[in-house]
Amino acid sequence: MMKNKPVVIGVTGGTASGKTTVSHAIFDHFSKNSVLLLEQDSYYKDQSKMTMAQRRAVNYDHPLAFDTDRLIQDLKKLLKRQAIDKPIYDYKVLNRSAEVIHEEPRDVIILEGILILDDPRLRDLMDIKVFVDTDDDVRIIRRIQRDMRERDRTLTNIIDQYLTTVKPMYHQFVEPTKRYADLIVPDGGKNQVAIDLLVTKVRDILQKKQTIN
Repeated sequence: MMKNKPVVIGVTGGTASGKTTVSHAIFDHFSKNSVLLLEQDSYYKDQSKMTMAQRRAVNYDHPLAFDTDRLIQDLKKLLKRQAIDKPIYDYKVLNRSAEVIHEEPRDVIILEGILILDDPRLRDLMDIKVFVDTDDDVRIIRRIQRDMRERDRTLTNIIDQYLTTVKPMYHQFVEPTKRYADLIVPDGGKNQVAIDLLVTKVRDILQKKQTIN
């Protein structure tokens, strides 16, 4: 890999743990600098050939729900300073949008998602791995509020999905990846100390990049 390759910071944790809040808190500090936010949720598999009933039956918290090969391919392109066309996922139709977002390479890439530490190929591309650790009760309350407000879902549907797939998959696939983390952040976006430490680390990385350039 080139000496001046981008630095990849992976931020993971259970659904509604606060990982997105942590990621955006870091990103927002450097909005005018060379930082890119890459969401694993953008890489859910294309389901155009499936009916809506079939899409609703998919386990979206299982590793097989993601097009990890494409995510790895795009991340490798960014590491080689090549631009990518990031897919867009539409939660209301449970499928990829026909549109994409063109992303130019940046010095720092924040990769965020529930299962980014599950695949060793993806883990090996990260320089810093962060696990956002939040109590299960807090996460389900946040998920209910978010999905009812942003994704037009009913309370019954949200609770059913949480009990049948979200919670079991968290304990089977997400929580075990905590052992790969370099930093564990309790209480998600409310942990300002951890966010400040990460911001300081990113600022140091960017300053070193500028020195090299």
